[in-house]
Amino acid sequence: MAHKSGNLRTIRASSLWFMGPGLRRDDGATLALAHPPRHRAGMILLAALLAAATPAPASPGDIAAAAPASAWRAIAPENLMLLETARGTMAIELAPGFAPAHIAAIRALVAAGRFDGGAITRVQDNYVVQWAAKPDATKTLTASGAAAVAAGSTATPGGVPVGTGPGTGHAAVLPAEYERPAKGLAITPLGSTDTYASSGFWSGWPVATDPKAGTAWLAHCYGAVGVGRDDPPDTGDGSELYAVIGHGPRHLDRNITLVGRVVAGIEGYSSLARGTGPLGFYKTPQEQTPITRVRFAGAGDTRYEVLDSASPAFAAYLKARTNRTGFFVRPAGATDLCNVQVPVRAVK
Repeated sequence: MAHKSGNLRTIRASSLWFMGPGLRRDDGATLALAHPPRHRAGMILLAALLAAATPAPASPGDIAAAAPASAWRAIAPENLMLLETARGTMAIELAPGFAPAHIAAIRALVAAGRFDGGAITRVQDNYVVQWAAKPDATKTLTASGAAAVAAGSTATPGGVPVGTGPGTGHAAVLPAEYERPAKGLAITPLGSTDTYASSGFWSGWPVATDPKAGTAWLAHCYGAVGVGRDDPPDTGDGSELYAVIGHGPRHLDRNITLVGRVVAGIEGYSSLARGTGPLGFYKTPQEQTPITRVRFAGAGDTRYEVLDSASPAFAAYLKARTNRTGFFVRPAGATDLCNVQVPVRAVK
């Protein structure tokens, strides 16, 4: 209950509401209000004006949209691989700085037309969509390829001797490009604790590092593209690739070669019917999605730019992703490496 003494009112300090000309709260603590009731409307109006005069923090999307041209890094056309099917074109940026040998093998496969006429052979829910080149008639299938053929697949990887059964390891034909020296990489720190490793961004790529070993590697975030392989010591030959379409499987980091990431068009592939066989492989060729062709960007193709993680705009974007406002009642004050989602934009 409010008590009056001259122009001074004392009120309880909880759950304030108006009761006619007076004010009430529902606990025993008291406050002093040194203004008569006729001034309350003016005080409320002043508070509203002050609140309106304080601009709301910019959202991550607003920051990316306002980033100057200098904050964006163009994806070189020779590193922009386009996979075309009836589901649309999926644009993939390759990262030769992390997996030069595997990417050289992929370039050779693309140049030879090995992916043209291949197929999407696997779609596993919350995990990966996987595609494979046509078998090379001059070489033997891998163990996983032989198993796929036995299951009815017409598009399987090839290029190394087949093992004695599915999952059998065999000699690698390419080096294990699971990590690289961190020296020379100007990494922008994530600024939050990462479960797996010290993490951050280099040139717009999400990367993790081992400071003691002096190594760095690409992270298995949504859209990451990797090379399918059999059990060690096999490292894959580039003829079977996958893209992550679920929560980032970071446990795969440093266990499989990552060669790039999808920058556009993944929605046509992440929404494919899930495979009904083990690990999401399709049981029959009729279930697979044929690949029309795979090529590199040329004249007339849409080009893409990535927000450069060394730019001030990215620093502001990262801060906004870490401390979300607006819709959010309780900003987390932290973020996961794969939750930052580095902005990509299409340009003409």
